[in-house]
Amino acid sequence: MKTWVPIPENSDFTINNIPFGIFSTPSIQPRVGIAIGDQVIDLVMVNRLGVFEQLNIDESVFENKYLNSFIALGKKKTSKVRGLIQRELSSDTSVLRNVSGIFLFQSDVTMHLPVNIGDYTDFYSSIEHATNVGMMFRDPENALLPNWKHLPVGYHGRASSIILSDQEINRPKGQVLLQCR
Repeated sequence: MKTWVPIPENSDFTINNIPFGIFSTPSIQPRVGIAIGDQVIDLVMVNRLGVFEQLNIDESVFENKYLNSFIALGKKKTSKVRGLIQRELSSDTSVLRNVSGIFLFQSDVTMHLPVNIGDYTDFYSSIEHATNVGMMFRDPENALLPNWKHLPVGYHGRASSIILSDQEINRPKGQVLLQCR
């Protein structure tokens, strides 16, 4: 599939990979957008042009600071949204071609955490990770439980530790026993 949108060489965001996200500018509140090349497409404006009319999606889904409502539409509908965008980006008669303000350069927008994460389960992803955690709870010689290599081990994670790339984070430096008076 080819697009009329100029895409820099080596871009991760080709017409075959147009991820959804949340963006804002000084004059635009956080809302849903989709990346293509070095730009973001404002899906509120795309919706107002009638591109998604056949899907009967309420505009509040796109005028939202999280993707949760969009995701809740279901895979079938979100895939249709992606397909309609791809069709518009590959059509010479696209309604998006000459609309001012629908395309914003990524360098001019602020990206936000795309989903409101209430809770999650994490898994020990490496032997080093599992060993380090095991040493906190057991002696170093028995850090790994015998079944670790035979089944996935999940644990409750902290949603507060999910942040945007390049954001500063204060990481814990271990656990300490506090003395109460």
